[in-house]
Amino acid sequence: MGEEGAAAPLLDGKLNARRSENGDGEAAAAAGRRRWWRCLWDAEEAAGQVAFAAPMVATSMAFYAIPLVSVMYAGRIGDLELAGATLGNSWATVTGIALMTGLSGSLETLCGQGYGAKVYRMLGVYLQASIITSALFSVLVSLLWLYTEPLLIFLHQDPEVSRMAAVFLRYTIPAQFAFGFIQCILRFLQTQSVVMPLVAFSLLPLVFHVGITHASVHYLGLGFAGPAMSTSLSLWLSFIMLASYVMLSTRFKQTWAGFSTEAFQYVLPGLKLAVPSAMMVCFEYWAFEILVLLAGLMPDSQMSTSIIAMW
Repeated sequence: MGEEGAAAPLLDGKLNARRSENGDGEAAAAAGRRRWWRCLWDAEEAAGQVAFAAPMVATSMAFYAIPLVSVMYAGRIGDLELAGATLGNSWATVTGIALMTGLSGSLETLCGQGYGAKVYRMLGVYLQASIITSALFSVLVSLLWLYTEPLLIFLHQDPEVSRMAAVFLRYTIPAQFAFGFIQCILRFLQTQSVVMPLVAFSLLPLVFHVGITHASVHYLGLGFAGPAMSTSLSLWLSFIMLASYVMLSTRFKQTWAGFSTEAFQYVLPGLKLAVPSAMMVCFEYWAFEILVLLAGLMPDSQMSTSIIAMW
């Protein structure tokens, strides 16, 4: 009896040790599964990405909706006007909007590095250099737009639609400059993780644009030129709001030190990044906008171009 009593605790100890080992193994496996799940899905990181990306998506959609609203109101005037505005808007996207968007891409690298290195003053210098670059290229694009009609006819587009597209673009030339400047300021703010104010500075001009475009078509008697003029006015309003925010807010007292002639020294170095960025963006845009030019080659070009506009 004594030996049996002495052996029992030993057996119980071995069983408890095995249970403890099994329990520890199961706990380790469960912890491993949790670590694997966390590697696959980091809720905190995902929430941070969404919080940063959602305002930028809303901002981009608002700015791209402005010319689309103009095309819609041009369509209320007539089918020819809708086709002309659609072709003009596509030509503007191919030759201007894509170019300005790509040129501002250099600021993502330059301002990002400057902000990370805590050389805050250089962000304002890079911004001014990029705006100078955008202004120079906008002049070239404007000269191209003045010859829109013969160029589109050379590309076998309908002469009447080409003429209306040329009229539409002639009044959109001021918007080209404003859009390029806006893209530069957006990149400047994004690299500093400033995104929420951009939503207000894009949605307010969009609401204003709907009202002024409606008035220009139905009340002011501006006709087909009204929607294009409204686009220029709305984009310049947005640029003035953004520029005022940067220059007057104390939030940017380190990154915006005022205007400086030093910016001219960084125009050519900035082009080394801006030109490749512009080429990549242009190729992306051209892949879609080429459909509008192809629609203009069909027998009923007015109807085909209008359908592409709705698509």
